[in-house]
Amino acid sequence: MKYLKHNFLKSMALICAIFVLSAGCNILNIEDKPDPNNSELNEIINNPTRSDISTLVTGTEAGLREELRIYHINMGMIGREMYRFLAAEPRNTADLLGKGNSQLDAGSFYITRPWASFYSVIRNSNILIQAATTLNNNGLFTDEEYNGAIGFAKTMKAYQYLMALTLTHENGIRVQPESDFSTTGDLLSKADSEDLIASLLDEAATDLNNAGAEFSFSLSSGFENFNTPATFRQFNRALRARVAVYQEDWTGALNNFLPESFLDTNAPLDMGAYHVFSTSNNDMLNPVFSDPQAGSGDSWVAHNSWAQEAEANDERVDEKVVVRDETASLDGLSSDYGLFVYQNQTAPMPIIRNAELILIRAEALAQRNNVGDLDAAEDDLNVIRTNAGLPNFSRGLTGGQAEVIDEMLNQRRYELFFEGHRWIDMRRYNRLDELPLDRAGDNVWEGFPIPENENIDS
Repeated sequence: MKYLKHNFLKSMALICAIFVLSAGCNILNIEDKPDPNNSELNEIINNPTRSDISTLVTGTEAGLREELRIYHINMGMIGREMYRFLAAEPRNTADLLGKGNSQLDAGSFYITRPWASFYSVIRNSNILIQAATTLNNNGLFTDEEYNGAIGFAKTMKAYQYLMALTLTHENGIRVQPESDFSTTGDLLSKADSEDLIASLLDEAATDLNNAGAEFSFSLSSGFENFNTPATFRQFNRALRARVAVYQEDWTGALNNFLPESFLDTNAPLDMGAYHVFSTSNNDMLNPVFSDPQAGSGDSWVAHNSWAQEAEANDERVDEKVVVRDETASLDGLSSDYGLFVYQNQTAPMPIIRNAELILIRAEALAQRNNVGDLDAAEDDLNVIRTNAGLPNFSRGLTGGQAEVIDEMLNQRRYELFFEGHRWIDMRRYNRLDELPLDRAGDNVWEGFPIPENENIDS
């Protein structure tokens, strides 16, 4: 896939000027200053052009990819899916794994950099909303064009808030005021954070319903199946279904959100929305691609248990890991399997795909547990199993809801491997104590602290 380039350079310049995407900067101390210090911000809000909307959209989508490397290392290592063996960065195998007396540091790169990236995109989305509002008020944007831009921006905001919340969990997230770029809002509880995310997605879905047949802007090839208001709304509803199961709203997922998403048991499991990469100038490569045979000083490896505990003939094992020529070892840990989920430096990374939606439906059916629900859940699980070359699953004569839920979690483990779900899933089901510990004294964290560089009171 090839990333849109016509607005990319301008987009990144604008983002850097306004939001300071550099990982070493504190985005929460950026002030809304008069010219010349922040002339770009004033101009884009008060005197935008139609092309500025396209620039902001492209920049927002590009910004989604920042710090995905750190985010997926966090998720994969704490969830014991993989290890990043990097001799020059001992915090990967110490802090993230709870080695000895290690603690998660609120000032460390593994929380401050992803957090800064998420909130940069949120602020970029807020600027997009203000710029689109100005154009609409000045009669330069139709109501449909305005609704399309707003629906896109709110969906992106919700997605980035959700990414932040998956890290901080019970510590919640901060609200970024839509029109004040010099401050941050209140710190929300986990439940209130989920409600905020759900509300943003629902508001965006309404906007997209009123956005006409076409967007006024283009999206990258990662959204090639979701590049109109109607199809982008399906992507929005897919994210909303994910939030619903996090909130244990099983009926909402089944009746309201999944039917309006792109779930399709007859379509490829990989159909979905993706982050895309290329070798083009001003673009970036897949940040988690690595040679699966790389030396132990810098290697990405799968946790041995993932391959060793797989069912016989599960085709996903050979698709996602490689048996290493030599065992990789570091800091008392080792692996015989190189990580190969993303098999080249421009491989796309899923935001959400059809396989996850099928598994979400199976989970919601199993949890609702009405007459016929477990049979329907089995049917969905068998779609996943069949695609992996496995025989059908059928609960035993005395089997019930618990057995179906176990199988659902197992299929999520293998189908969604290294896509950022395992730690969340085990946490949702209070099963973190079932994750393997390879060293005495290690532990599994429940969540990250809020970054200390916010420098504001709760």
